[in-house]
Amino acid sequence: MQYIVSAEWLAGEMKRENKKLVIVDTRFNLSEPEEGYKHYLEGHLPGAVYVDLEKHLSAKIEKHGGRHPLPDINILAKTLGKLGISNDSKVVIYDDQGGMNASRLWWLLNYIGVPDAAVLDGGWKKWTSEINLLTTVVPNPAPITLLPQINNDWKWVDHLEVKKKLNQTDTILIDSRENPRYLGEFEPIDPVAGHIPGAKNYFWKNVLNEKGRWKEREELITHFSDIPLSKEVIVYCGSGVSACPNILGLREAGYSNVKLYAGSWSDWISYPTNPVVVGNEWERDK
Repeated sequence: MQYIVSAEWLAGEMKRENKKLVIVDTRFNLSEPEEGYKHYLEGHLPGAVYVDLEKHLSAKIEKHGGRHPLPDINILAKTLGKLGISNDSKVVIYDDQGGMNASRLWWLLNYIGVPDAAVLDGGWKKWTSEINLLTTVVPNPAPITLLPQINNDWKWVDHLEVKKKLNQTDTILIDSRENPRYLGEFEPIDPVAGHIPGAKNYFWKNVLNEKGRWKEREELITHFSDIPLSKEVIVYCGSGVSACPNILGLREAGYSNVKLYAGSWSDWISYPTNPVVVGNEWERDK
């Protein structure tokens, strides 16, 4: 499966009118939740449908589960089916945040049984600068049936499983947040600063190059080279969204036993007895 596709490839598929192709716009601004859809209405890729991070790709916030709990898979399947996505669709997803939101939908699609899903390399920025084929026409796709079929190779974990595996040498825990948040020096969102004990810090944006494009497979292999391929890898971030680009990067680099801690840090700290570490536990080999 292709996890990452180029703007040139997508333009070619659009030109030849691939009937299985569904393009999804996932632009979203956490500080201005309506901004993404507003931008979508102002212009988007031809044929693209819109999916909202908080309305469609997350469940209602509760006491536990984090700031972006996973959506009910049956509700999600109905939502995506109404947008013309079926189990055998070829779904290409883009955003304007380096693939963060797009990767969330990419992970969810793989989890519920839509394996032919990919993130658009370079996203909105590359498309508008190089292809620049846009429209304001909002499509009205024919509804289709999407049957959620949980893929056990894409399991997620809760705080209990993370806690159980904290001291197990066969499991590697990755924190996807920027380094000051990992260290507990700066926490702009959650009420507690720090990280889960034993976690290694791989800031999610480091799967991208200086141009905001996804690194090549060999570069991703090098990037994650401190992690043995044989290990189970559990990835978290602040709320389970920006962990997904790291999961995509790990999958692209050949890691098969990769799991999302869905609730992530915002869920972890909702349990007062869960341990928290401030400071650096791990110095990555340069």
